[in-house]
Amino acid sequence: MIKRYEKGTRMSQAVSYGGLVYIAGQVANDRKAGLEGQVSDVLAKIEALLTEAGTDKSKLLAVNIFLPNILDFEAMNKVYDAWLDPENPAARACVEARLADPDLRVEMTAVAAL
Repeated sequence: MIKRYEKGTRMSQAVSYGGLVYIAGQVANDRKAGLEGQVSDVLAKIEALLTEAGTDKSKLLAVNIFLPNILDFEAMNKVYDAWLDPENPAARACVEARLADPDLRVEMTAVAAL
């Protein structure tokens, strides 16, 4: 059965199916926050969606991170590393990509097991 979370007219923030939950691209609510604040905000949103779907970050399978400035990689990793479950790290990719809003410093997607 397909289940949609925080469904809008254009997209759902998460969709679960076949024992997996797919998290849509998450961006910070406070677009004026610095990189660390935006990364923390995005990770909190991912964690809340995982909880809503009935899972948690220990079951993350894959995380994709998009940075408009790849030079922010190490600063982003400091926040990410403090947040992740060190016993269960996900497969991960991080790429430089232009984001829709020039104030955005990070966007992330994720897939987790239920």
